[in-house]
Amino acid sequence: MPRFEPFRALRYNLERVELDQVAAPPYDVLSEADLDQLGRRHRANVVHIDVPRERDGDERYALAATTLRRMVDDGLMVQDASPSFTLYRMRFIDEAGRTRETVGVIGGLEVVDVGAGGVLPHERTTPKAKTDRLDLTRATRANLSPVWGLSLAAGLTDLLEVPGEPMGAVVVEGVDHRVERLSDPERVAAIAAHVGSQPVLIADGHHRYAISRTYRDEQRTALGGDAGAAELTMTYVAELVESQLSVDAIHRLYSQTDSGVLLAHLTHFFEPMPAGTVVAGFAREAVERGALCFVDGLGQGTWLTPRPAEFVDVRDLDGARLEHALEGFPHDVTYQHGVQNVVDIVSANGAAAGVIIRPVSITEIQRTAHERLLMPPKSTFFTPKLRTGLVIRPM
Repeated sequence: MPRFEPFRALRYNLERVELDQVAAPPYDVLSEADLDQLGRRHRANVVHIDVPRERDGDERYALAATTLRRMVDDGLMVQDASPSFTLYRMRFIDEAGRTRETVGVIGGLEVVDVGAGGVLPHERTTPKAKTDRLDLTRATRANLSPVWGLSLAAGLTDLLEVPGEPMGAVVVEGVDHRVERLSDPERVAAIAAHVGSQPVLIADGHHRYAISRTYRDEQRTALGGDAGAAELTMTYVAELVESQLSVDAIHRLYSQTDSGVLLAHLTHFFEPMPAGTVVAGFAREAVERGALCFVDGLGQGTWLTPRPAEFVDVRDLDGARLEHALEGFPHDVTYQHGVQNVVDIVSANGAAAGVIIRPVSITEIQRTAHERLLMPPKSTFFTPKLRTGLVIRPM
């Protein structure tokens, strides 16, 4: 089972900066315009470290490391005096209009080899050629944003219920993010033991976890054995239960095919029905109908209700159904969150067609973990996203 340990966190000095001026969304959802806006918000905004810009040339990773050191030297960031866990709470209203409160714990999770057990992937990953995160880790010697893990250990939420020492809060787009430092030795030991008692499923951040493995191996070689702090990577761990998770779908975009030909092929596997103009509310309607929705270049939709006889022995996942239906059919597929984003891309000829799919159920995620299965790539989109900058793990 995996080690899960506290660490001496690096945090913004709230006597010097306001958290909403320096925190940011995850690096992989930020556009160039977002980066410009966040960068102007404050000279210490975490994007100056977390997202080195191509325009800064070959030295951008060294510049990020220098910026991080300068923030510490200037007192804009301070490191905890002793190891601690960080409780991370979110309060928000989900797509169904329900007020939700979730809590997880940020600590250092053991970096294990592929297939070693203890830390499990939950979906097949698409290859990423860029070494951006690895180069950034090498330069800064820090975990700047956490991997998102789901613990199979029942009762973890109860252990996190009692608040810790408040370390900042920020409200963004209706989501209340709060972090609390937890350094009480008894609670720290209890949480570490509890998380370490069962496997942890990687929900989000497979690429970051893989990069941590590469960096760990490099450090083992450099140090001639144990990699020290690089044996662990910063991870947010929440319990794998419905109350602690909000899961959206990641929809499909298809190219290198013709929209009409693709739809005709899919009707062998799905019962079609005209859907009219596709709007954002189709995400919820797809769930209510038990159907997927095909989107053409005019923004018009076709409901696709699975034909049960065509999906015998296929997992109860829309991503798996589409993979099964399109096996051997010439096409390229990419992935996009948000119904309106899909419509906009297809309408602008950025893809031949799109398919709106339904979120994966918590039951299926649990089955994936317990049966050591893998979902198709980009099956789940966990929301709300954690803010970057609320806690950093130096190595």
